Amino acid sequence: MTTVLVVDDDAALRMLYEEELSNEGWEVTLAGSGEEAVRLIAERRPDIIVLDIRMEGLDGLETLQKIMTSDKSIPVILNTAYSSYKDDFRTWAADAYIVKSSDLSELKTTVRKILEEKNVT
Repeated sequence: MTTVLVVDDDAALRMLYEEELSNEGWEVTLAGSGEEAVRLIAERRPDIIVLDIRMEGLDGLETLQKIMTSDKSIPVILNTAYSSYKDDFRTWAADAYIVKSSDLSELKTTVRKILEEKNVT
């Protein structure tokens, strides 16, 4: 089963994403911080990562850098409430950049598209 790692410091959003992405048929793993995400990735490599940028401690951009250093083949979708980070060159390493919305259809479509491109089913 395809595994999606959702990294967000907002517990309510993690629960919402878990429900919505699970309904798409994907196994969802949750991390509440960048540090937890790095540990989970080392334990069990996910097929794709949905990563928030603004988090306490290891933020999303630092987490992205650690992910890219350890395994560049894992696709990462930056998922943030702030469109301003899109111009930050550090975000360009991600496979996609999505501004958070109450409508998760763009996120689900992007996950599906990237998984298809990477031949992960």
